Amino acid sequence: MSRVVALGGGHGTAVTLRAARRYAADVTAIVSVADDGGSTGRLRAQLDVVALGDLRKCLVALAGDGSVLARAFEHRFSEGDLAGHALGNVVLAGMVEAAGGLVAGIDETAVLLECVGRVLPATTEKVVLKAVGGDGEVNGQVAVSRAGHIERVSLVPDGAVPPDEALDAIAQADQIVIGPGSLFTSVLAAAAVEGVARAIAMSRAQRVYVCNLHPQLPETEGYGVADHVAALRRHDVVVDAVLWDPATGMALGSPDVPVVGRPLAGRNGLVHDPQKLAEALSDLLASSR
Repeated sequence: MSRVVALGGGHGTAVTLRAARRYAADVTAIVSVADDGGSTGRLRAQLDVVALGDLRKCLVALAGDGSVLARAFEHRFSEGDLAGHALGNVVLAGMVEAAGGLVAGIDETAVLLECVGRVLPATTEKVVLKAVGGDGEVNGQVAVSRAGHIERVSLVPDGAVPPDEALDAIAQADQIVIGPGSLFTSVLAAAAVEGVARAIAMSRAQRVYVCNLHPQLPETEGYGVADHVAALRRHDVVVDAVLWDPATGMALGSPDVPVVGRPLAGRNGLVHDPQKLAEALSDLLASSR
């Protein structure tokens, strides 16, 4: 009857959710809402909403098996005023407005999709991601993803807080899975919300970082496993173990937390395989009891 929380955003957290639903009784995603690119960025500007794209991806990952609506959510229009928009982003924006709030709108959408878990925003506030590093200060998730030598990310305005439901899920979790995904623009964008990293540090759950299979250029160019762990620590994100696939070529370095090497890559070697990841995370959770 394990309870698993996945933290991050986008494709990486969607893979974690597809893995977690295979072995966990209760699954919750806590998702970054700082994206400002593509359909998400356009809806942010036009409707004055938080970033919805990563929330959509996570809802689809938890949708009922064979859901036609989930497949439709990923459909992108190719013509007219809606060209480039994912249907799910537009529906989610309407649900948030109709339900009278972000969390309520996501929950109602999850009912339509027959989701087997819950998706929560890291914050309900409209925030912009800011990075500071060797290239100076950069604002906006798209711009940050194109920067290198990043030292630290934060959110503007200061003081964005998570919904109570997110903090409750972290407090009650048996396992917290951080990543995979873009280190600074997804994983740490979610952890940068005030109170999230502190809640993870205080949690009695097993805290696992799933390391990316390859460095992401230019965001984490030259990074090995130890560099990822060091970046987490700079942002006060505490982990108990790291999952790493040695076959992908990601250098290990000398991380100061236990590292478990497992085959995790899918057939194309570019993304994690949900079944392999489920087996590795389930084994880690079992070993902690």
